[in-house]
Amino acid sequence: MAPPIFSKHSWPAWWRKAFVASRRANLFWVLELACAVALIAMIATSWIAFSSAPEKGGLVPSTHVATLLIGTLIPAMALLVLMGRRRAIKRAAGSTARLHVRLVAFFSLIAAIPTLLVAIFAAVLFQSGIEFWFSDNSRGMLENANRLARGYYEQNLRDVGSETVTMAGDLRYYLNETSILSPAFGEAYSYQVLNRKLNESAILQKDKDGKLTIAAIIDPDENNNSEMIGKVALKRIDAGEPVVVEANAERITAFTAIDRDAGIYLYAARSSDALALSQWERAQSVRQSYDVLTSKARSLQWRFNLALFFVSLALVWLAVWFALRFADRQVQPLTELVAAARRVGAGNFTVRVEGRTGADEIGLLNRAFNRMTAQIEQQTQALVTANRQLDERRAFTEAVFESITAGIISIDSDGRILLMNSSAQMILLRKQGPAPVGLALADFAPQLAAMLDASLKSGIVQYGQDSELLTLAVKIARAPAGHVITFDDITRQLVDQRQAAWSDVARRIAHEIKNPLTPIQLATERLSRRYGRQIAQDRELFDDLTSTIIRQVGDLRKMVDEFSSFARLPKPVFRQENAVDLVRQALFLQEVAHPEIDYQFQLDGDLPPTIACDRHQFGQAMTNVLKNALEAVDARRKEAGVDYRGRIAVSVTADKESFSVTILDNGVGLPKERERIVEPYMTTREKGTGLGLAIVNKIVEEHGGEMSFSANPDGGACVCLRFARDPLADRQAAE
Repeated sequence: MAPPIFSKHSWPAWWRKAFVASRRANLFWVLELACAVALIAMIATSWIAFSSAPEKGGLVPSTHVATLLIGTLIPAMALLVLMGRRRAIKRAAGSTARLHVRLVAFFSLIAAIPTLLVAIFAAVLFQSGIEFWFSDNSRGMLENANRLARGYYEQNLRDVGSETVTMAGDLRYYLNETSILSPAFGEAYSYQVLNRKLNESAILQKDKDGKLTIAAIIDPDENNNSEMIGKVALKRIDAGEPVVVEANAERITAFTAIDRDAGIYLYAARSSDALALSQWERAQSVRQSYDVLTSKARSLQWRFNLALFFVSLALVWLAVWFALRFADRQVQPLTELVAAARRVGAGNFTVRVEGRTGADEIGLLNRAFNRMTAQIEQQTQALVTANRQLDERRAFTEAVFESITAGIISIDSDGRILLMNSSAQMILLRKQGPAPVGLALADFAPQLAAMLDASLKSGIVQYGQDSELLTLAVKIARAPAGHVITFDDITRQLVDQRQAAWSDVARRIAHEIKNPLTPIQLATERLSRRYGRQIAQDRELFDDLTSTIIRQVGDLRKMVDEFSSFARLPKPVFRQENAVDLVRQALFLQEVAHPEIDYQFQLDGDLPPTIACDRHQFGQAMTNVLKNALEAVDARRKEAGVDYRGRIAVSVTADKESFSVTILDNGVGLPKERERIVEPYMTTREKGTGLGLAIVNKIVEEHGGEMSFSANPDGGACVCLRFARDPLADRQAAE
């Protein structure tokens, strides 16, 4: 049974009324703000009181300290209690928050009052003690003891100094009467040392170099140290000081002059009184420590009160924490059930309540909740499994849909796009991206829409995009809600078939034509030599006819050579060649042969010194392309007239993988069917064979590159030949 303090009727009536009024008016946040402001103000006041410049050894009075401590603790404790109340409301659910709040208030009140009393008592007690230790009486006793120890130590120093001066006078008298080496002087010197209770003495003589040597010594330890008198002490004695006394932990030494003019000095030493020296040093250390403590007295006072402040707050916070823990334990079963219900509502069906499972009401409720979540989990897992299988099938279908090279389009009954794979986008739209769902097929592929309108199931259509004509093999199948169109780009396949057929034709033509050409030429030349002189009538006509036959045979031979080159282009022999020089040579030949045309040559980028290529085929490709550009310029000049000036520009660029040559001209430009320009026997000139660009395209492909055409913005054509820098390495990597 809960204690009576928790009953709602156990609180005083005025407290209950104030509590209800504060809850209705929501005044707790005002109290929190007021406590925070009061705490900040008291902290600032305490800081000013403790950090203000104190009198010498002065402390903050005990009454002020107690007042500041109480004034700081009360708002701090109240703020902790209010924070605990806020924490209790957040941690509790529903009506259980009242129990948390009441427990926090009860335990805080129990902890706060004794803590305040103990803090006040401790502060006053510490203040009384510290005031005694830093009082004037304590300071006076310490100073008297230090003065007494110092006086005793200084008296020993004066005794050694006076004894040394007196002994120096006596020794001066003895030296005037006898020699320093005489036995009488030694006895008198020993008597002086023993009578004056000295432990060590020496007479030192300064030589011409200013160095001191021992003339006589009485040293029981037999150190024979010639550096008894330091340089500083010697300078002081020579400057006129009667005696120089020094001390260390072991002895007291004195230095004086027996005869400055003669450079005779006396050194005397007496062992220190270890007890007196240690007492004096200890007194000095105690005095210094006391001075340090005196300078830090207010700081110590501040630290103690600060520690007392935080300990008091810690006690109150422990009380608040214990109250929260106790309240949590009382309402833990319901809180766990509420939290579990919320997690189930959020979609976590693996939640199980592990609280009490006995025969009481909470145990029955927990078991019923666990059975419910188990059933929901089973049903959810079945749905998840079914959805996963559907997703796997859909992913497999999409992978197949995207991986095939044929274009696939699904359209609805109105001819609008439903699905479109990447191959279809690349063929029809020349780009990849999201499928244009909802776009009408007739807007970008009217040829396919025409087949659909004609109800054709298959066919071959020509599709034009960006001045490029593609040949598509199309199949159309009916779907439940529209149609599915599949198509393949067979443009390259048709080109390869035509090239293969034309290669066979060229080989046959070259074989059939080449055989009779040589006999015809030889027979014509023989007729000209044998019967040319015998013909008297129409001799010029005879010469014209024979020369025409020979010239036409030569033209046919050139055509046969082109047929042979196209039909049986030899395999390239790759060597490292300077491609820039090859381009320059081909361009130079054209410049010499046609000076009426402006030629330009430009190098762009960091060009490689060499590339792997067939020197002969590379030069043949460059010559054919420049020849085509020249013929285009000539055709344009015939159309434009005298004011026209032909221009051919060649630029060379390179990157890590390729070497590119671009030829720009201002000729007649490209034909409309530019996609067929590299096909055999495709020509726009009257005397052209249509094999030049076909041979160039073959050479470029054998060199692992490609050939592209575009329109020159200034008029004319632009041809780009891209060669691989190392075709053999590229082929091996591809294999």
